Amino acid sequence: MPTGRAARTCALLALCFLGSGAQDFGPTRFICTSVPVDADMCAASVAAGGAEELRSNVLQLRETVLQQKETILSQKETIRELTTKLGRCESQSTLDASAGEARTGGGRKQLGSGKNTMGDLSRTPAAETLSQLGQTLQSLKTRLENLEQYSRLNSSSQTNSLKDLLQSKIDDLERQVLSRVNTLEEGKGGPKNDTEERVKIESALTSLHQRISELEKGQKDNRPGDKFQLTFPLRTNYMYAKVKKSLPEMYAFTVCMWLKSSAAPGVGTPFSYAVPGQANELVLIEWGNNPMEILINDKVAKLPFVINDGKWHHICITWTTRDGVWEAYQDGTQGGNGENLAPYHPIKPQGVLVLGQEQDTLGGGFDATQAFVGELAHFNIWDRKLTPGEVYNLATCSTKALSGNVIAWAESHIEIYGGATKWTFEACRQIN
Repeated sequence: MPTGRAARTCALLALCFLGSGAQDFGPTRFICTSVPVDADMCAASVAAGGAEELRSNVLQLRETVLQQKETILSQKETIRELTTKLGRCESQSTLDASAGEARTGGGRKQLGSGKNTMGDLSRTPAAETLSQLGQTLQSLKTRLENLEQYSRLNSSSQTNSLKDLLQSKIDDLERQVLSRVNTLEEGKGGPKNDTEERVKIESALTSLHQRISELEKGQKDNRPGDKFQLTFPLRTNYMYAKVKKSLPEMYAFTVCMWLKSSAAPGVGTPFSYAVPGQANELVLIEWGNNPMEILINDKVAKLPFVINDGKWHHICITWTTRDGVWEAYQDGTQGGNGENLAPYHPIKPQGVLVLGQEQDTLGGGFDATQAFVGELAHFNIWDRKLTPGEVYNLATCSTKALSGNVIAWAESHIEIYGGATKWTFEACRQIN
């Protein structure tokens, strides 16, 4: 057949099998077959012996189209994920920029939110960790300010020299934390680098805690042994205090303390007492959105305390093993009572008494989400039920107030781990 007619025949054959779509199907091959002018070219081409090869070509083209569709869908999903991540990064940058403005305006650098809670900040784990380290640095600086006041009253060149050295160390650590936050904002650094950075900074913080504690010990002779408070500025599983003395076997008790906290949800665990075989022998805890509870031998009573308003509150709980009768006092006034709380179960001796953490094992197994956040002072325990008048004297800082005959609040009775100590107890100063 003439060349022009053959070309038209090839074009028509291609349309027979590919249809009228305008998609790009990649490399293709066309088969030209000579047929009469008035014949059905599509049917004739199939009958001409090339049907199998043409069918194979069509299947390959369809497979190519499907692969391209899958690729497009995959790319769309990737774009959606990247868009979501970009949105999170932009949101985080806005939060961090606001925090940076607050630091600049306040004249003092402090990372993180003013509210010490777990999980209420939309941060990556690494950024959250660095924020917590920044808050710990702030607590160290507060301790140094207390030491500075002391050194002004006691002009010791050695004290001033050590204070200046510690201040320099804290400034260096603060710069490291800020640098690490900037690196995270720029998207640099991986999990391995984050872990290494955290280990280095926490190691330096531990060293600073020890040196500041040594310097603070030099003040003991000049200050009353009970005029101090413990500060737990953030939720961790390493910041706590341990009472050096254990409890005896008790058939009744009264436990009292001053607390100040604004943490939410829940102030955490002001104290926990564990014995071999029973981690919840005696625990005071406010966890999550639950009310504060007292646990005795794993039995629970809900308490009417409302104390997470950032103000100092005095609380007392009394209990007797007979019928498990208990009473709860807040700020000198009884607010609740009940019975059948671990009746006829004496408090077991030879356990571990911890302030600021809930024990899952004897002396350990701490969970950061259950840690106490705030300030604690004048923690006392008696092996009897105090009278309402005795509780009132404690809550009003009366000179008639008693010290615990089982556990008395004194600096020499407390071992501090990873936390901060403030010497001036504010609540009684405000009352008096």
